[in-house]
Amino acid sequence: MFSLITRLPFFYGWAILFAAGSTMVVRNSAASLTLAVFLYPMSEDLGWSRTLIAGAASFGGLLATVASPAVGWALDRFGARVILTLSILVMGIATVSLAWATVPIAFYLAYGTVRVLFASPMTIGPSVVVSRWFVRLRGRATGILFSSHSIGMITFPLLAGLIIKYRGWEEAWIVLGALVWVIALGPVSMLIRQSPESVGLLPDGDELNKPGNLTESAAVLEEPKWTLREAARTPTLWLLALSTGLLFLLQSGTNIHQGAYFLDRGLGVGISAASLSLNAVFTGVGSLFWGWVVDKVPVRYSYAGVATMMAIALVLFPFANTAIEALFVASLFGGAVGGILVVPVVAYANYFGRQSQSALRGVTEPFVSLGQAIGALFSGIVYDVTGSYRLAFIVLAIIGFVAVAMLLMTRPPKDREPAIEAE
Repeated sequence: MFSLITRLPFFYGWAILFAAGSTMVVRNSAASLTLAVFLYPMSEDLGWSRTLIAGAASFGGLLATVASPAVGWALDRFGARVILTLSILVMGIATVSLAWATVPIAFYLAYGTVRVLFASPMTIGPSVVVSRWFVRLRGRATGILFSSHSIGMITFPLLAGLIIKYRGWEEAWIVLGALVWVIALGPVSMLIRQSPESVGLLPDGDELNKPGNLTESAAVLEEPKWTLREAARTPTLWLLALSTGLLFLLQSGTNIHQGAYFLDRGLGVGISAASLSLNAVFTGVGSLFWGWVVDKVPVRYSYAGVATMMAIALVLFPFANTAIEALFVASLFGGAVGGILVVPVVAYANYFGRQSQSALRGVTEPFVSLGQAIGALFSGIVYDVTGSYRLAFIVLAIIGFVAVAMLLMTRPPKDREPAIEAE
C-alpha cells in the first residue's frame, strides 16, 4: 500500500479529503437541521415539548465537552482511521435505535450518543487529518471538506422529510442509520492515513527534490510547532476557542428551531423545508467561499467577517414575514455557518502548526459543544416561555456582535522559546 500511494498519478491527499468528506456527510444524521425535521412530528406524535426534544442535543453537547479532550488524545494514540471507523459503526447503531426511542430517557441516550460522535471524533478527526495533509492549500481543502458536510445537510433532512411524510419518523431514523454505514465505512477504513510524512510524502504534494518546490517545501518544514502546553499559555488560543463557542451557540440556537419558526410564522411546510435546504446549500457555498478567503486574508479579519454576517442574519430573522424574506435570511445564515466550520480549523493550524492539532482541538472543541448545547436549549426555553422565538434571535444577535469584537482582538501568537523535547 505504501508503494502504491507514492506512485499514484495524483496527490494522495485528495483521497484523504474524499474519505474525510464521507465522514462529514454522514455525521448529519445527528445535525441540528436533521433534528429540526423530526422536531414537529415527534412532538405531535409523542406529546413531547420542543424544549425536551432540543434538550437531547444539549445533553449530547455537554457529554461532548467531556469527551473531546480524550478524543484528541486517542486520535494521536490510535490514529484517525481507527477512531473514525469505530465512530461510524457506533453512529449507525445509535441512529437506527432512535426509531424505538419512544420514552425520553431512551431518546436522550441514543441521540446523546450520536451527538457526542457528531461533535467530537467526527468533527475533530476529519479536519485534523486534512490540516495535516494540506498547508498552502489548507483553506481551500478545508472548504471542500466542509462543503461535503453541506451535502449531508441537504440530503439527510430532505430524505428524512420524505420518509416521514410517507412512512413515518421511525423508519426515517432507520434509513439514516443505514446510510451512515453505506456511505462512510468503506472509504474511512481503507483510505485514511495519519499524515503525508507517514507514507513518505509532503503536504500539498510537494517534493523536496523538485527545484520549483524547494521554497514551498522549506516553508512547510518551518511552520509553527507549538505544543499544547505552550499554546495554552497564549490568549490567542482561548480567545479563538471562546469566540468559536459563542458562534456555535448562535448556530445551534437557530438551526434546530428554524423550521418550526417559519411554520409558526404561517409560511407553510414547503417554505419551512425550503429554508432548511437553502441553509444547507449556502453552508456549502459559504464553506468554499470562506475557505478561499482565509487563504488570502488574515485569519482574524476573515473570522470577524463570518461573525458579522451571522449577527446580521440574526437581526433579520424576526423581520422575515414573506417567503422570499425567509429564504433570503436562511441563505445568509447558512453562508455564515459555512464560515464557522472552516475558518477556525484553519486558524488553529495556521497559528499553532500541525504537530499538536489533535490535542489542541481536543481541549478547544468543548467550547463548541457547550455553545451548541446552550444554544439549542436557550431558544427552546424562550419559545416555551414567550410563545415566540423573537427574543431569542435578538439576544443571539447581540452575542454575535460580541464575538466580532473578540475575534478582532485575536492576533497571531507571539514567538516563543522552542519546546523542551521531553514535553
